[in-house]
Amino acid sequence: MLPSGVKDNQLRESNSQKVHPQPMEEAMNQNPEALEALVSKIFSNISSLKSAYIELQAAHTPYDPDKIQAADKLVISELKNLSELKHFYRENNPKPACISPQDSRLAAEIQEQQSLLKTYEVMVKKFQSEIQNKDSEIHQLQQHIEDANQKRVKLEKNLKLRGLSTKESEGSGDENGFFPVDLTPDLFTQAVEAAYKAIHDFSKPLINMMKAAGWDLDSAANSIEPNVVYAKRAHKKYAFESHICQRMFTGFQQEDFSVKSENLIVNKESFFHQFLALREIDPLDVLGQNPDSNFGKFCRSKYLAVLHPKMEASFFGNLDQRNFVMGGGHPRTPFYQAFLKLAKLIWLLHRLAYSFEPNVKVFQVNKGSEFSEVYMESVIKNLIIDEDDQKPTVGLMVMPGFWIGGSVIQSRVYLSGVKRIVFLFFPPSYRIIMKKASCQISRPIQEADGS
Repeated sequence: MLPSGVKDNQLRESNSQKVHPQPMEEAMNQNPEALEALVSKIFSNISSLKSAYIELQAAHTPYDPDKIQAADKLVISELKNLSELKHFYRENNPKPACISPQDSRLAAEIQEQQSLLKTYEVMVKKFQSEIQNKDSEIHQLQQHIEDANQKRVKLEKNLKLRGLSTKESEGSGDENGFFPVDLTPDLFTQAVEAAYKAIHDFSKPLINMMKAAGWDLDSAANSIEPNVVYAKRAHKKYAFESHICQRMFTGFQQEDFSVKSENLIVNKESFFHQFLALREIDPLDVLGQNPDSNFGKFCRSKYLAVLHPKMEASFFGNLDQRNFVMGGGHPRTPFYQAFLKLAKLIWLLHRLAYSFEPNVKVFQVNKGSEFSEVYMESVIKNLIIDEDDQKPTVGLMVMPGFWIGGSVIQSRVYLSGVKRIVFLFFPPSYRIIMKKASCQISRPIQEADGS
């Protein structure tokens, strides 16, 4: 039997072994192969985690939502593996018994919850990023819709200009963007008046530029139509109006207006639709949408016909604008825009002429023809001719005339050799443009050919 002191010491040592388990180093040394395998798994897991994180970073530049999502799942998977290794190590290597099992479990749960919280924070940021991406996609789609609507409007205008749209004949003017217009002789008469005014208006800047360039206007007028006796020197302006008119009306008697096109649609409705579509639109806007349309080809050809290269070179000091037009462009210069106003009204007149059944016919009178009040109108207003005087003759045809049904819209002419001009004042309704063609004209009616 042991002494009491020795017995107490043994009990204390026995109790000490129960309270304090083996040191961690001893537990590890008991199974070094398992520890080595655990460390290897940890290192492998860390390498995989590093690789997954690099993939996640790479998916952001450039931004790829699908790659980001895949890399994010891979990172989370590797973190879970690492967490499992941690739990495995703790289960096989418990902490000293001085910390109660309950405290250890509670600390582990706290750490686990903190990890989960961090994971949730990452997921929240991810969802916020996805929401921002969706908002950006919605904005882009809205922009695409707006662009598509603008393109649709442009295409509809182009279809109307080519006579391919039938909407104009299906509803009211408000639905189609046009005011109701009746196809009547009065409408054509108004178009003739507008075309003649456009010729007169365009001749003004043309003459002014000729003056500024030092041109001899007398010689220029004589080269257009020689041996015309003008009552006043100022009347030579009609020679330039005649030149513009002859060039602009060349080909008017043809349905295609000398504009060759594979897409030309020849029917009455298409001509009238084109007239309605273009009459309220700025010609530069039309050409901006479709510079190679039939109207665009017409403008280019007529500009090159009206302005001689020498004339243009003297105006601008070069042929840059001419070359630009020849290359298929439509410059936004003030002079070319002034020409486009004229070209538009002549084009509209042609579209309207071929909207009638039968077509409106154009005719011209030759120089030297005897003046006829039925088929001609003097550009010098309120002209009185004595019966004793010899009947005046045509010096210039300034504007051709038109047959429309059984009526005539008179040709505008400048009479040569008239000595007496008396200016009287009459109300605007005194002049009658359209007259019934009740008699045969003594000479053949020729179509304007630009000769």
